[in-house]
Amino acid sequence: MSASGARQHGIVLVGGGHAHVQVMTRMAAAQRSGIPLTLIARDLDTPYSGMLPGHVAGLYRRDEIHIDLVRLAAATGTRLIHAAANGIDRAARTVRLEGHPPVAYDLLSIDVGITPDLSEMAGADRHAVAVKPIGGFLDRLETLRAAAARPDGPRRIVVIGGGAAGVELILALHARLRADAAAAGRDPDGFAFALVTAAPLVPTLNAGIRRRVARALAARGIAVHGEARVVAIEPDHVRTAAGATIAADAVLVSTRARAPAWLAATGLALAPDGSVAVGPTLQSLTDPTILAAGDCAAMVASPREKAGVFAVRQGPILAENLIALARGTPLRDYRPQRRFLVLIATADGRAIGGRGPWLAFEGRWVWAWKDHIDRRFLRTFTDFTA
Repeated sequence: MSASGARQHGIVLVGGGHAHVQVMTRMAAAQRSGIPLTLIARDLDTPYSGMLPGHVAGLYRRDEIHIDLVRLAAATGTRLIHAAANGIDRAARTVRLEGHPPVAYDLLSIDVGITPDLSEMAGADRHAVAVKPIGGFLDRLETLRAAAARPDGPRRIVVIGGGAAGVELILALHARLRADAAAAGRDPDGFAFALVTAAPLVPTLNAGIRRRVARALAARGIAVHGEARVVAIEPDHVRTAAGATIAADAVLVSTRARAPAWLAATGLALAPDGSVAVGPTLQSLTDPTILAAGDCAAMVASPREKAGVFAVRQGPILAENLIALARGTPLRDYRPQRRFLVLIATADGRAIGGRGPWLAFEGRWVWAWKDHIDRRFLRTFTDFTA
């Protein structure tokens, strides 16, 4: 497919994730040269995960952390189909959709994120709130706040997951629910917060960051249950593999996620968590006409943890390689950095940061820096004009 003789179907993006919104803006000029682009999206706005803790803490409005895909599609000349994908017919080169005719493609890119995998925690589907996908979580967050505002509402709040996302979530909930109580004239000290993690606290980060995270949690009286794998969630407690019980009125899960189940029927090579196995060019190891990025992609040659920083960094390479494939020009490799900046909001106007095995810091200036980075990234898509 070339710019001068493009096939009819062009490039199709499945999912409005962090990498794909960058493809839309970067391909805007290429589309004018004859490469049609289609976005298939289940939701018409896409949340930016980097600003989620700030929203939970009450520092950002809901609309401030979302990218309006309708506006972005219009500004970039992208055809938008509002539907959920549920399969791929690789022989026919079509994407199957719920409640919509199949969509044909010449090149396909997948950036659909991850979904909760609660299979190893009995009762989680009934008694817990999963953080991913974020859109569904935001609605349930408001339900939790409303319930916690009642005199008989939940008071013992438990977050399962000791990575950076779980830490940010428990700190944000601590700030928001206490602020809600104080505003309503109730005792903000009436809550008990706990973080439960199967591994040590933020195990992939350096010792300086880990110490600062532990201090932030201790300063707020948040109990940490480390190396405690949760196997069951009941209406009033969680139970660990060791048989211990932790009292809980509300449980939020920030771990155990995997790629959407429908990818398993595509015939593509997948990682153990169901993610699409990709090479350095972000092409599927099975089918070079299919690319994937973000949490639903597994970089086989250079495995990395699931982190938004990689989806953000993949975006420009993904756009460049899709254009290159369409035009028959050479592709570039994506080389994920081994040392990347970590910024953890503590929901009090401060943040903890670090990079690599040694560097760690914290303070109000770190939050100001994180806020600036996040707002600047979002403005790229909210203020875009072709």
